[in-house]
Amino acid sequence: MKKNLIVSIALAGLFAASSASAQATKAPSKTNPTQSSTGQKKTVTKTTSTQTPKSKVPMLKTKADQFSYAIGLNIAQGIKQQGLGDSINVDALSQAISDVLKNKKPLIKAEESQSIIQAYFADQQAKVGGKSTEEGKKFLEENKKKSGVKVTASGLQYQVIKEGTGVIPKDTNQVTVHYHGTLISGEVFDSSVDRGEPATFPVNGVIKGWVEGLQLMKVGSKYKFFIPSDLAYGNSGAGPKIGPNTTLIFDVELISIAK
Repeated sequence: MKKNLIVSIALAGLFAASSASAQATKAPSKTNPTQSSTGQKKTVTKTTSTQTPKSKVPMLKTKADQFSYAIGLNIAQGIKQQGLGDSINVDALSQAISDVLKNKKPLIKAEESQSIIQAYFADQQAKVGGKSTEEGKKFLEENKKKSGVKVTASGLQYQVIKEGTGVIPKDTNQVTVHYHGTLISGEVFDSSVDRGEPATFPVNGVIKGWVEGLQLMKVGSKYKFFIPSDLAYGNSGAGPKIGPNTTLIFDVELISIAK
């Protein structure tokens, strides 16, 4: 994941450089617009213009112009999708790209840049993880007080929605289930129910909270799991929606055990 983010930052520099270059050609004069070239003050008469102001967007006259703009769009969209838009100094990116393309000595050595990027993401991950840890602890502390919620020795919380009458799976079994996974905010991150197709997998092939929770259920049961981050994906998280140290909630229906 870090590798993809690093690549996006590198590509973002191309967008920043082209954007800065386009703005430079349209930059207003540093001299006072009310002064003449001889230094005498001009008389300015305010008039209402009926002309449409010229667009600052560059005219895409050539295929090269269109290609360049298209690359810029893709890069910018990638940056926004990865949530990096507010973290980037466009001027610094422009300077770096300009230095490299013009063969100037960079302000940071190439080998240093990688460690700087990695350190930045590590710091951001730690901040996000710390916040998620506190939010998860607070949620679970309140949740365990609710009627019907049980807590195991590991910290897994569960609620029996419907008790089945079938057998209980072992960790070596393969099971078929329907599930609906959300964050404590209620945001859905994965759902076989929404897809309309149950999932089949080995009991010991999933996160710890599931391994433990499934072995509490009988076939035909419907349980709700409240899984602490250390029984889920821990510090690493999983995908764009499950960040570091995230508490997860699952509605699980145990449909069958493979024979």
